[in-house]
Amino acid sequence: MSIHVLCVGDVVGTAGCRHLQAVLPGIRRKYAVDVCIVNGENAADGNGMTPAAAELILESGADVITGGNHTYRRPELYDLLDRSESILRPANFPGDSPGRGITVIDRGRFSLTVINLLGQVYLDTVDNPFFVLDRLLKEAGHPRLCVVDFHAEATAEKKALGFFADGRISALFGTHTHVQTADEQILPEGTGFITDVGMTGPSVSVLGVKPEQSIQRIRSKMPARFSTAEGPCQMDAVLFTLDERTGKTIAVERIQE
Repeated sequence: MSIHVLCVGDVVGTAGCRHLQAVLPGIRRKYAVDVCIVNGENAADGNGMTPAAAELILESGADVITGGNHTYRRPELYDLLDRSESILRPANFPGDSPGRGITVIDRGRFSLTVINLLGQVYLDTVDNPFFVLDRLLKEAGHPRLCVVDFHAEATAEKKALGFFADGRISALFGTHTHVQTADEQILPEGTGFITDVGMTGPSVSVLGVKPEQSIQRIRSKMPARFSTAEGPCQMDAVLFTLDERTGKTIAVERIQE
């Protein structure tokens, strides 16, 4: 038997939330998705996530929402992070940070472990994701079915963690850079991988931001408040097909909708 796990790129602002709400239910039906993981750390106007945005993402069809370096931008989310098993923050934040970095989706026929990690290169100072992944897998009893969202800036760091985890997890997908990469693959020991799954938000934008604001910030080097771009949106995602018996990836497909 095979399991279909859909991993959706960073949802940006209200526009991204609305587009997710419009297209995700149909994508779930089309690909017979068993579990859907959505990165939502930019869902509140590109700056963190509010409880309302989290609720909308879950209602749209997400089974798990993952976070990243902007997870704690909105204090109103902290209580929900502590209470919900469906909303994750990177597991390598300090141990007393609100929320959790690992959860299990139990479907009866199978259980899928989901882990959220944050990269160290050019991002917040956090625990080493390689060591934390080792610890979590050991504490969880080395689950057969396990997918990791690695929210990281550097391509090399993402690729390195993928090979480090190869054969020990089912799949690893990168988030954070908002540009879908064309390197979806199955690593030598059976772990599915993509460097970055992309973004859910305005197509005509600089990573979801109005182009003129991004240009002005880069040209002037002065602080600027960014706004989510307007216009048509797209949802970037990757579909991992897992072998239920072995836990390994048997197919990877990029999706843009």
